Amino acid sequence: MDRPLLLIDVDGVISLFGFDPARPPAGALQLVDGIAHFLSAAAGEHLRQLGAEFELAWCSGWEEKANEYLPLALGLPRAIPYVTLSAGTPTVSANWKLAAIDAYAGHDRALAWIDDAHDDSCVRWAATRPGPTLLIATEPAIGLTAEHVAELVAWAAQRSPVDRG
Repeated sequence: MDRPLLLIDVDGVISLFGFDPARPPAGALQLVDGIAHFLSAAAGEHLRQLGAEFELAWCSGWEEKANEYLPLALGLPRAIPYVTLSAGTPTVSANWKLAAIDAYAGHDRALAWIDDAHDDSCVRWAATRPGPTLLIATEPAIGLTAEHVAELVAWAAQRSPVDRG
């Protein structure tokens, strides 16, 4: 657990939507259980780069389904763990993922979370969580960007005990 944890949503981060179909971003369609998803062309490279700094984990309603499709489609070297969201108990005052994230990561571990649907409860949770916490919000039509990656890498470097000399 030397590296911080990076929680990655899929829809709106890797699988893009809401863009102008006449001017789609770089990417490709991927069928997932018969449903077309538009995967960002840059997402695979971004995740490979982030995997050197973080322990990656899917944090998506896709759960184990992410590993059935995404590693091959994105050129990832292997499947990555995922947060079992059904393990969390949603409350009226909190985002539906928060309880499962706490169960998966614990309260003290440094973590960053990339999602297109952070709400006020996520911001309050991150501000009061004992461990260092960074929320990265994406636009669902754009997804994970090089700017997000640079921010995440810089944040991870401040938390890693490894000499990056």
